[in-house]
Amino acid sequence: MNYRSIAHVIGTLLLVTGASMALSIVCSLFYPGEGDLFALTASAAVATGLGLPLWLGFRGHQDLELRDAFFIAVFGWIIISAVSALPFMIHGAIPSFTDAFFEMMSGYTTTGSTILQDIEIVPHGLLFWRSETHLLGGMGFLTLTLMFLPHGMGGLRVFRAESSPGQTLTREKFTPRNRDALVYLWGIYLALNALQVILMCAGGMSIFDSLCHAFGTISTSGYSPYNTSIGHYDSAYFDWIITIFMFLGGMTFMLFYHLGLGNWRVLKTNTEFRWYVMIVLAFCGAVSLILWLKGGYGFWDALRFGCFQVVSLLTTTGFTTTDYELWPQSAQMFLYAVCFVGACAGSTTSGIKIIHYVIIWKFGVAAIKKIFFQPLAVVSVRIDDGRLEESLIHLALLYFIVNIFLVLGGGCVMTLTDDIDIQTAMSAVIATLFNVGPGFGGVGPSHNFAFLSDAGKWFLSWTMLVGRLEMFSALVVLYPSFWRR
Repeated sequence: MNYRSIAHVIGTLLLVTGASMALSIVCSLFYPGEGDLFALTASAAVATGLGLPLWLGFRGHQDLELRDAFFIAVFGWIIISAVSALPFMIHGAIPSFTDAFFEMMSGYTTTGSTILQDIEIVPHGLLFWRSETHLLGGMGFLTLTLMFLPHGMGGLRVFRAESSPGQTLTREKFTPRNRDALVYLWGIYLALNALQVILMCAGGMSIFDSLCHAFGTISTSGYSPYNTSIGHYDSAYFDWIITIFMFLGGMTFMLFYHLGLGNWRVLKTNTEFRWYVMIVLAFCGAVSLILWLKGGYGFWDALRFGCFQVVSLLTTTGFTTTDYELWPQSAQMFLYAVCFVGACAGSTTSGIKIIHYVIIWKFGVAAIKKIFFQPLAVVSVRIDDGRLEESLIHLALLYFIVNIFLVLGGGCVMTLTDDIDIQTAMSAVIATLFNVGPGFGGVGPSHNFAFLSDAGKWFLSWTMLVGRLEMFSALVVLYPSFWRR
């Protein structure tokens, strides 16, 4: 591996991390006397102090191979999570390195799972940094860093190492080698954040709360500065605004590019988007109907709470407006199911992704036709009016199967490390592997992950990384052959 080139990229990652803390330092200045200014300033200095020598000392090395990109994608996320945990440890809000690392890995991977028992006592500057990790991780921290790397430094390889396999299946057209494309992506992402902030402020939410919640919405992440999440406001206006923007965060960002060019027809021709709309409407309708008939809600409240929670869990955001574990069991079952869905490839969401279900469904239908009705026919799977290669079908099947194995195997690991009930163990893995945030049982919306052992938290931190890197990049480094020449 090209360790000098890797060191240059890691140095860039650390410099970007240190520079990103500047916004949180400014926020701390607006709320003086809370004791977090020194912690943020010292942490920014440490990140910069570690990154600058690496960036300067190895900036002449620009050769990156695919193996280097996988190394950076995995260990880069680990390094920035460790450095980003420093403000919480220095201040004392989260004195344990294990807990602080868990919180930051959860933030950067847009998981939203937390170990904080009382979020509202944490200083504003630290809360802003906690939410800012969502903003940075939502579009991909490495994609942000690529804009600061020299042209031709293997940026495409790094982008692929961090991207979803679904982007291969949907033939994502953005070229990471072209820095303008990354700027355009981030422009769309930040514009959506800005629009949501404006709408939230218009409804009476403070600028601090609006920024924190917008960072957690478009990135489909879920950190809130309040213990009861969005339920703190009990506002239909805020619920519907956030529901809409969670849905937008779950869309393929390529669609926004086409819509910006005036090509609205793409919404009709894009297979995954059509399925996305249909699945969201089906689950929202089912849960809302159950709440209306069995949950004691009026029609409009049932629609509001049902749609919010379905979109929140399906897009792996994880915001909550109420304790959904008090809902009828049938409604909870639908919510449990949507955790396995995920939204669109090429979005800020995690999870299995709708495109994989589309391919598996179409492959199953085609296989049944060939086996039972047309044994001599050549039946193909078509996505967006194009025939899908057989290797990509195998990739979708493999991705789905390995995710299910990881859930089952992870559940076994959690019962061994923490001796917890089956529902909590399985739900903890689902919530972290699919980057959903809250789960069911002991990690439900009215609980958190603080009670788990250090071993359990480190394991779940690893599953967050596996989920955010869409599995393959995080698992390939475990192969002994990866480390051989």
